[in-house]
Amino acid sequence: MKDIVVTNRGPKPIGPYSQAIKSNGFLFISGQVGVDPASGAFAGPTIQQQTERMLENVKAILEAGGASLGHVVKTTVFLKDMNDFAAMNEVYARYFTAAPPARSTVQVARLPKDALVEIEVVAGL
Repeated sequence: MKDIVVTNRGPKPIGPYSQAIKSNGFLFISGQVGVDPASGAFAGPTIQQQTERMLENVKAILEAGGASLGHVVKTTVFLKDMNDFAAMNEVYARYFTAAPPARSTVQVARLPKDALVEIEVVAGL
């Protein structure tokens, strides 16, 4: 059994996928980039701006699914350029302050909409 989670406070999917799915006590959030849900435009050209907006989108989707950042057990961060790791990590650390989740971070060739960063999230409910 699965329940689809949707919120206007997060970007609308740009393909055939859901913002998030609740299933078996977990919330699985599809990859999120740093676009403003209202305008569809990136929050800014820097990795810091896009990371902050991306994590705000994740927070909104978590809340719509009945969870919070404290429920996150695993993240996967995709970077366009691994040289942005430290700047991304600085913003990320402000959101996951206590008992941060397990995480993988990888560099990829290209991200949707040519984003600088994308994250996918799994949270326990």
